[in-house]
Amino acid sequence: MVRTLEDLRALTRSWRRCGEVIGVVPTMGALHEGHLSLARAARAECDRVIVTIFVNPRQFNSPEDLANYPRTELEDARKLAPIGVDAIYVPDGAQIYPEGFASTVSVTGLTDVLCGAHRPGHFDGVATVVAKLFTQTSAERAYFGRKDWQQLQVVRRMARDLDLDVDVIGCPTVREDNGLALSSRNQLLSEAGHETAPLLGQVMRDMAQALREGGTMAEIAPQARQRLLDGGFKEIEYLDLREASSLEAREQARGDTRLFAAAWLDGVRLIDNLAVSGEGAPV
Repeated sequence: MVRTLEDLRALTRSWRRCGEVIGVVPTMGALHEGHLSLARAARAECDRVIVTIFVNPRQFNSPEDLANYPRTELEDARKLAPIGVDAIYVPDGAQIYPEGFASTVSVTGLTDVLCGAHRPGHFDGVATVVAKLFTQTSAERAYFGRKDWQQLQVVRRMARDLDLDVDVIGCPTVREDNGLALSSRNQLLSEAGHETAPLLGQVMRDMAQALREGGTMAEIAPQARQRLLDGGFKEIEYLDLREASSLEAREQARGDTRLFAAAWLDGVRLIDNLAVSGEGAPV
């Protein structure tokens, strides 16, 4: 477990001198099977693997959400041990944002919609901390889950635009048996909320099927929203069909499209996405 940039760079310098490929899995901790699947993917493809754990204050819009975010460092380390990662980088705020830090990485366009529209500045915080982690770890490969699809596209664009020599790899969403996408925030759901939460995925799968059969969002979305509200969700932030890479809105499933949702349940914000047409869609 490494806590300072100085110690981390001492490790990575020795690895790079030996020509070893370094993979990184950036996380905010509270690790679940989704995170562990990323670590396993990195372990299978890289000579050295670093998992980072940093609860990034710059990507939270609510001080309460930041304070309530689960912090389980020792349990996280226990879960990673069988995978055999080479280092767990756990920096404090001073290692990421030292005194006088005044720079922000902002990716326009991709961040104006979906979560970006409802969480101003969130993706600036994501892009800034990920750019820092890429340079601090000297990683050549980075692993992210497709559950946070918008984040994945933002990080890919940021790395490409800044000429960062990092291959950003999207790995499949890991779900519970009931279809609920794994998230660290799922820990905050009540027992009743956890029973209700899979409805989000069920509604999205039904929408996707209707879209594949020629339906339009104007026809399908209002009923889907009402179904979620009737089922116990308190607020539907968005329920959108968008082009997979540009995130431009679509009315019908043509080309490479994905369905995106964000909804509140038990005071917890749940997000999900799935392929409707094109790459990744059922055949």
